[in-house]
Amino acid sequence: MDNFQIETAQNVNIVQHVAGVGDRILAFLIDSAIMFIYIVLIFFLLGFLDFYSDSFLLIMTVMLPVLLYHLLWEQFWNGQSPGKAVMKIRVVKLDGSKPAFSNYLIRWLLRVVDITILNGAVALVVILFNGRGQRLGDLAAATTVISEKKTVSFAQTVLVDLPDNYNPVYPQVTVFTDAEIQTIKKMFQQAKYNGNHNVILKLSNRVSKVMEVQFETTPLVFIDTVIKDYNYYTQQL
Repeated sequence: MDNFQIETAQNVNIVQHVAGVGDRILAFLIDSAIMFIYIVLIFFLLGFLDFYSDSFLLIMTVMLPVLLYHLLWEQFWNGQSPGKAVMKIRVVKLDGSKPAFSNYLIRWLLRVVDITILNGAVALVVILFNGRGQRLGDLAAATTVISEKKTVSFAQTVLVDLPDNYNPVYPQVTVFTDAEIQTIKKMFQQAKYNGNHNVILKLSNRVSKVMEVQFETTPLVFIDTVIKDYNYYTQQL
């Protein structure tokens, strides 16, 4: 599984765990199987009801849901189709936040170039050489596909990457335990993904109160610094 790190406008580093090509192919095959089963069942039902004479009904009933399959699932199921859900992968923006409908629409429109033409060869080549798990549709939409599989990684622990010359800001972070910092980190990551700034604000106010400090940065930067500082001081023990 490839990872890449980006820095947001608030100078916060975010590590994305890119979905593997194999997982994306399997997700595609699962979705294709679901669509195939749907088409077979619909044709069987229409044949049983003798609706073949109504070509417009046939097209609307069979082709439209298949055509819009990925767009609708990703829009209304938080970046996942059934295949992606099974493989535990999800479409997100490059900063880790939830894509807007326009992002899903752009990547869906380019599926013709990425996947339909040459049976996905274009998407495969672009993903392998891109380094961020992006096909052409993702590049245009500023999205990628990440893995949510449970692995022993920094995302599931209190650990974060620290540069060699890192300078801590808040020695008061040692009032927290590993479990408390892990909870703070989890809430922080979920709030960032959902774009819930109110949660980050409340979390930062609570954390600063426990630490008995005042912060002059943004709540986003403050919580990120607290997590890094905790790692710095606990690694010195």
